[in-house]
Amino acid sequence: MTDRDRQHPYPDALRPDAAPAPHELLVPVAGLLGTWVGTGTGGYPTLDEDFAYAQEVTFSHDGRPFLHYEARAWLIDADGAPFRPAARESGWWRLKPEGAIEALVTQPTGITEILVGRVEDGAIDLTTHTVALAPTAKNVEATRRRYTPVDGDTLDFVHDLAAVGHRLQHHLSARLRREDGK
Repeated sequence: MTDRDRQHPYPDALRPDAAPAPHELLVPVAGLLGTWVGTGTGGYPTLDEDFAYAQEVTFSHDGRPFLHYEARAWLIDADGAPFRPAARESGWWRLKPEGAIEALVTQPTGITEILVGRVEDGAIDLTTHTVALAPTAKNVEATRRRYTPVDGDTLDFVHDLAAVGHRLQHHLSARLRREDGK
């Protein structure tokens, strides 16, 4: 056994730091892999005013038919400087045959969503299947999320929300650019 084997007991293809090839079911969404950053605007009837925000979204995989999803957002001032965290969520997108997607998304505010949808021509449309709420979480009834590639390095994001007694309506939109060149 070599020193390297003692440090890394996994076969090369299974090492935690290895970059495996994407599973064949990931092919329709492989263009999402990497980190996307940008800015957007948001609003909702329960808020006093609309707001600007910065967002970072990362999609990764480990060779299985799942995407790991992580998103972070910060409120930004008129100069584009972040002044406080606005949202954070993470989860998994389970890719199924024929472009079907089941997504599990959890937020630290006590909201967990299961969304279903599909990818068609590179665009992803996900809608609520189920929402689970912690006892003190804001009442979220439904969401819809759309990710639309504009070109290889630009991704438009739109998020609709039905919460605290309001119907499903526009909440967020952002234009994200690929950060890491993948």
